[in-house]
Amino acid sequence: MSARFASIVAAGTLILPAIASAQTLLNTLALINTFLNALIGLFITLAIVAFFWGLIKYLVNMNNESAKEGIQIMLWGVIAIFVMVSIWGIIRLLQATFRVTSTDPVIPKGIQINTGGTGFN
Repeated sequence: MSARFASIVAAGTLILPAIASAQTLLNTLALINTFLNALIGLFITLAIVAFFWGLIKYLVNMNNESAKEGIQIMLWGVIAIFVMVSIWGIIRLLQATFRVTSTDPVIPKGIQINTGGTGFN
């Protein structure tokens, strides 16, 4: 139990400076967005690597019984790639349907006072 707590505290200690440097809500959301985009890219890369690992395993053991394991790894890699890209496509379709042209959050601007010259003398 204490090892788990120590690892949570260590992870929090590493993440805290990044969150603290995000001074506004927009900066925090941008930080989270950057992290999630990197995570999506990582997962797609892992699925492609898994596919090619299965392909190599199949080609090396083509005549053996273990070639079926390579085919199974390739199948799961293709399924993972298909699911991730399909979700990506569904999100883009929803954005086009609802005419969402930007992913920037809409934040109302407060009252702005023009402190410059008004042209009146």
